[in-house]
Amino acid sequence: MSFEQFCFDPRILSGIEAAGFEIPTPIQEQAIPVVLNRRDVLGLAQTGTGKTAAFMLPILDRLMKSRSHHIRALILAPTRELAEQTHQATVSLGRSTGLRSAAIYGGVSKGPQLVALRRGVDIVVACPGRLLDHVEARAIDLSHVEILVVDEADRMCDMGFLPDVRRILTYLPKERQTLFFSATMPPEIRALADHILDRPETVQVDTIGPAKTVAHALFPVPDTQKTAFLLAMLKQTATGRVLVFTRTKYRARNLSVILRKAGHRVAALQGNMTQAQRQTAIDGFRNGRFDVLVATDVAARGIDVSDISHVINFDMPNTSDAYIHRIGRTGRVEKSGEAFTLASPGDGLMVRDIERILGKRIDRRRLPGFDYGTFTPEAQFQSKSTSGPTLPRSFRQRASRTSSVRAIGATQYVSHHRSVPTA
Repeated sequence: MSFEQFCFDPRILSGIEAAGFEIPTPIQEQAIPVVLNRRDVLGLAQTGTGKTAAFMLPILDRLMKSRSHHIRALILAPTRELAEQTHQATVSLGRSTGLRSAAIYGGVSKGPQLVALRRGVDIVVACPGRLLDHVEARAIDLSHVEILVVDEADRMCDMGFLPDVRRILTYLPKERQTLFFSATMPPEIRALADHILDRPETVQVDTIGPAKTVAHALFPVPDTQKTAFLLAMLKQTATGRVLVFTRTKYRARNLSVILRKAGHRVAALQGNMTQAQRQTAIDGFRNGRFDVLVATDVAARGIDVSDISHVINFDMPNTSDAYIHRIGRTGRVEKSGEAFTLASPGDGLMVRDIERILGKRIDRRRLPGFDYGTFTPEAQFQSKSTSGPTLPRSFRQRASRTSSVRAIGATQYVSHHRSVPTA
């Protein structure tokens, strides 16, 4: 198959060629005809599957068929990085169309955004909070929006943006096309989709679960030994670019300092950084200035680096959904990757939940040559049904509530084609 089959305007085909796209990914193949037919879409897709182009190409094609002086397409994204990434993909794919796009997000001055809006744009890619600031200041008019895209809706939920999304909906025309994308489908997201979509067509790539190109391994280790363990792991493991996940902003900052003192080229990515600092860290990681990026879950959203060899969970994620999102950063577009998780004795419940999503037992490993002291890795998480050491009932109940969200809609993408860039 090729992009010519969609009968795009030649100027859009020019943008596709310039972006280096040759063969549609599975989600592009399925979603583009539905969007072109102006149907609502419920898309189950992770980052790295090519979903940005899957909705942006038909949007550009539609907007080219008639011109207007109003904002006609609105794309909502949970993070500044994803909003900027989507905006840049729009600029690249629409380079020959004459259509204008603006990125609207917090952490930067409103001035350039206001200038772009006054000049006139056809497409707005926005984070909910800053968009509402502009709407309430009457700096932006959403009453002519024809197409709404809600991207990474489950992350919107995780970050507490659903009330903002619902407020934004009140400023939009009821008659519109809505495209809704999420990697997972917890109850809150299913309810939102049911509320805003009109007889949608569901587009889902392959089966539920993370990419098959990722190998998973569990390294039991006490919390007190994790830092020394990570240093030893990085020293003896052949890696390319490594993304390390921590649970807190403080730990991300602290761990990056320790790794830097140990001689690693490392940057931290966490919520308290300015947009300029965040972009410097991401760009440095992408272009090879940094080999290791230490990040929190929220800060890592929108990272688009195709050749991450390893994802290391320094801290166990809070939910199995978060695990799927984390490891989705490696093993992308036909490339293999490895996901290593440092699991302390109290992580048994989450280990079991993750294994349920994977449909198999995660390989347990001991790091050769590491001094565990009196700790015995082999004694931890001995079977798939093991929930770790006996824990107080109150702790078990609290942990169970924490891990109650299931990745019932998570999707995977394993390309059968040559590796090509995905927007």
